[in-house]
Amino acid sequence: MNKKEVLELKRRFKKDAATFTRVCGCYVDGNHNKICKFGNTFLNLEEDEYYKYLEIANKALSGTLGNNLLELNFPIEEEEVGGRQHILMALRASKLEDDNLLDTFYDLVIDTYDHAGNYLIVLFHDAYDVMTRTSDNNNLDESEEVYEYLICAICPVDLSKPGLGFLEEEHRIGPRVRDWVVGAVDTAFLFPAFNDRSTDIHSTLFYTKNTKEPHSEFMANGLGCGIERTATEQKMAFHSIVRNVLGAEDEHTDEVLLDMQQNLSEMIDEFDETHDEDEVFVLDKQVVNKLLTDSNVSEEKAARIEKSVDEAFGEKPPVAEHVIDAKALAQNELRVEKMALEDQVGTLTVQLTEKDEALAERTSQLIEKQEEIDNYIAETKTYDVVLRVKPEKASQIKSQVINGQKCLVIPMNEDEHATINGVNTTV
Repeated sequence: MNKKEVLELKRRFKKDAATFTRVCGCYVDGNHNKICKFGNTFLNLEEDEYYKYLEIANKALSGTLGNNLLELNFPIEEEEVGGRQHILMALRASKLEDDNLLDTFYDLVIDTYDHAGNYLIVLFHDAYDVMTRTSDNNNLDESEEVYEYLICAICPVDLSKPGLGFLEEEHRIGPRVRDWVVGAVDTAFLFPAFNDRSTDIHSTLFYTKNTKEPHSEFMANGLGCGIERTATEQKMAFHSIVRNVLGAEDEHTDEVLLDMQQNLSEMIDEFDETHDEDEVFVLDKQVVNKLLTDSNVSEEKAARIEKSVDEAFGEKPPVAEHVIDAKALAQNELRVEKMALEDQVGTLTVQLTEKDEALAERTSQLIEKQEEIDNYIAETKTYDVVLRVKPEKASQIKSQVINGQKCLVIPMNEDEHATINGVNTTV
């Protein structure tokens, strides 16, 4: 079943749309004793009960496909007389009105469902007149078939929490009376499956609230189907294998796992671009080998991982998308950003170092120039007359006594000019 088919059924579990014909149940205590049984026409329920049972039916088809919701297939032997599927077929045909069949089913659940406390088994019967649907998903006023199905939900029943309350008869505040409360659905199944908007008696849709520890014993013994791992179980098993081989305490292991998550995410994107939406990308031997190679895992460890994956999953390799850890991908993005920032910081440090060296050299040059200027100024202060002339003029300067005074004579042509202490002078 796909998401649209699940939602198509759930849309009917409302006050104005529900068509459940009957609801039955059995309350079982911690010692596997049947405490009480009940059966009612659904439409005759009191309003409060009506809505509570609708909540249970809704919860039985909630969650994520492949994780909370698993499609299980019946082996051929279970479809024969006395098989689990055969019992469910008879129960459906009875419309939950055969007490003997109901007792047989309750006993089957009690014998195969592993739960330490009290619980409630709830059964719903419904018949859905499936309308013909056009290519643009519009319903036509024409029935394709009547999809008759059962929903079984198993809910834990626990004592309410202790607390204080108003004791009306005694007119005082005192300890509240604890009673047994039906909790949220723990395990459930829909039979038959609603595949391609049609009855599929060879399959059932199984629901589990706890995706880490689903009641696999009920899958195998209660329904007679093979055990299917949830997406959470697949991810946990695969990551555990990788960690055990690479070394759970090795700091490098986390980096390898993050690289694998990123590489696998890219492989999934590439697969989706070239395959139909309904095709599933699984971690078969070839894919696992490529993933480990791309993640730079050594040949020796890669071989051990491949062998362990094959032993753990056998002919049912994990779905690639199920092994993806969204938190790990987000963490890897942060790691990549951090590494990029570190590279940028390193580059900037080198650039700053080079600039500092160039600046130091330029500063040294300026200091030397300043020293030259300072020396020149110092020298000029020790002389009364300081001459600066063009080189070709220096050879023309002569010393001569004029009117008894020693003078420096500098010949000047008519087109030549001079400055004295920065002031232009005309000769």
